[in-house]
Amino acid sequence: MKLAANLSLLYPGLPLAQRMAAAARDGFAGAEILFPYDLAPRELATMLRDHRLELVLVNTPVGSAGEKGLACLPGREDDFSHALQRALQVCEATECRMIHVMAGVPPAGAVPSACRATLISNLRKAAKRAQQAGVTLTLEALNRTDLPGYFYYRPDQVADIINTVGHDAVGLQFDLYHTQREGLDLGTTLDDVLPLVRHVQFANPQGRHEPDPASPAVAGALRKLANHGYAGWVGCEYIPKGDTSANLVWRHAYHAILDNQDTP
Repeated sequence: MKLAANLSLLYPGLPLAQRMAAAARDGFAGAEILFPYDLAPRELATMLRDHRLELVLVNTPVGSAGEKGLACLPGREDDFSHALQRALQVCEATECRMIHVMAGVPPAGAVPSACRATLISNLRKAAKRAQQAGVTLTLEALNRTDLPGYFYYRPDQVADIINTVGHDAVGLQFDLYHTQREGLDLGTTLDDVLPLVRHVQFANPQGRHEPDPASPAVAGALRKLANHGYAGWVGCEYIPKGDTSANLVWRHAYHAILDNQDTP
């Protein structure tokens, strides 16, 4: 399991190109960029090549009216289709193979069943387009404290949507931080959704700062993923307490855990 630097949060205060340079110097081979839509896709691709970084994840655009995503919003199907197309264009230029589809926050008075039907319909159409492009779509449960009202906040809710969509191009983005913020047990929650996991992220549940891989819950989840055969990326989506580079010492514990992944 390889670590990817989330360049939307790490190395704050630096322009994107300098964040890329810093991540490369710090030994990261992959990068997440949540909303890379201020740059032309080809320009972004050139920057990534220059710094020898692989773009491993982007989010769909969230919507021009301040939405937190569009995929579950009835009446906004065309807007979601356009947002997906922008993300696919980034993937085509950069060879990124993962898009987190932002479901959104249903507006006041929205009927939950209508939002669910809209999301499933949008995902079935989007999955065909993604598969043709060699891209996997992911859905992520976001905790209610950080993103109140988001369409789902538990991984099992996301798993239900994925299973209903029933397409190989749609999988689960499992974020240890959001799971712990909801007070859920990492081990049992992961057990329930493990076959669906396509991407992983983590941060410390206290303040969303540097992760603590040595904590028993996190260490157990990482071993569970590795022993199950997950060999994808683990996104470092956290807010640095101070200097990002100076505080990467937690990676020693991360690698030590994976080097002994068969240890119970």
